[in-house]
Amino acid sequence: MEKQHQRINEHIAQLNQFLEKGVAADFLKLFLDLHPYEQGQFYTNLDSAQQQQVSTWLTVEQLAHMFNDINFSQVDVAALVKVLSPKRLAAVVDAMYSDNSGQMLTYLDPETLAQYEPWLSATDSQMLEQLAQYPEESAGALMGGDFIAVPADITVTDAMQAIKEAALHIELFQYIYVIDHAGDLLGVLSFRALILNEPDTKVHEVMNQHVITVEPTVDQEVVAHVMADYNFVALPVVESGHLVGVITIDDIVHVIDEEATQDYSGLAGTDVDAPQQNPFYAALKRLPWLIGLIFLGLGTSTIIDGYDDLIAKASVLAVFVSLITGTGGNAGTQSLAVAIRRLSLGERPKLLRAFITELLIGTTVGAIAGTTIFLVVWLWKGDFILGMAVGLAMAMAILIANIAGAFIPRIMNHFGIDPAVASGPFITTMSDLTSVIIYFTIAGMFITHFMN
Repeated sequence: MEKQHQRINEHIAQLNQFLEKGVAADFLKLFLDLHPYEQGQFYTNLDSAQQQQVSTWLTVEQLAHMFNDINFSQVDVAALVKVLSPKRLAAVVDAMYSDNSGQMLTYLDPETLAQYEPWLSATDSQMLEQLAQYPEESAGALMGGDFIAVPADITVTDAMQAIKEAALHIELFQYIYVIDHAGDLLGVLSFRALILNEPDTKVHEVMNQHVITVEPTVDQEVVAHVMADYNFVALPVVESGHLVGVITIDDIVHVIDEEATQDYSGLAGTDVDAPQQNPFYAALKRLPWLIGLIFLGLGTSTIIDGYDDLIAKASVLAVFVSLITGTGGNAGTQSLAVAIRRLSLGERPKLLRAFITELLIGTTVGAIAGTTIFLVVWLWKGDFILGMAVGLAMAMAILIANIAGAFIPRIMNHFGIDPAVASGPFITTMSDLTSVIIYFTIAGMFITHFMN
């Protein structure tokens, strides 16, 4: 792998030299030796003037081949297509696989898209209209129209011929879909079935009628799980029985990456891709959560202020506030991560069973952590009662934070709020509030009844 990276870096250095000198022949020879993904990485890191220069050296087919391997969620698509004339972009779109070109165009704002739409072919315009019918991040928005479908009443020989004719324009054709004259999906064929059966055998006799499908409105995360569970490289999308498109494995890899990024961003309360953005724009995206958490955090400060008299009687209590809140927050975040992971995998354990499980986990962790801190405080401060107060408060804070971390994502999910987007900062702040209340309430009880 290290040698491969070294080779790519050497290629990039040479390509930059050829580009700077304007040596098209040498540039193309080296550029076309790269994998399309590597080509896309190099191309998207160029400035607009350099991209325009490279695009004039490449043919429409070469541009389309490269664009097929670009992850459009990670680049500025508007800037990417701006260097191409409307006519040339339309030709590139036509040469791309339909699922990739469709995703690229959906990243353009309506005004930009309107400039290019008149130049698109009738097929590509129809594809855009179809994609516009479905929500973002749905199966319908992911699917492409490039697939091989054959009538049920043709022979194996005819099916093989259809594959040969369509193979040049199809991205993946491990599966051949069998349809009736109305376009309804009847079954699926594998190459194995075609090879092992006699040439004059009818397709409907050897097809698999038990086809796993999804509807266009299904969320892309569900699609990813279906393809992972069944180990598919392609998945048909069916609407009212009609085969409308196919989702391929390369699109799902991007989906998994996007969903993971969203989950990490939600847990952190920011966009983990922000370093790639303008610093001021990245700062603006972080501010809403931070400002909101400041006001929630003021609630914690207000609660502490309300225990002024208690702290005045036993100032040592203030030493352990951050310890209690920090440990409770960590416990809640751990429980939260497990809960979000289960939701993303489609696991929905029964409410009572989930509560008992988290109660046992929280009690066990809280008891061990509480006992540990009780011994530490007792030995450190030489005060048995103070150790008991801090230990019991920590145990209770962990227990409540653990249960909250497990159930807040479920509650948010029930009300249609993405738990990965809002849970992380929320659980941390709420854990601080509850931990402070628990700590000072227990400490107050112990001081009132057991201490002078």
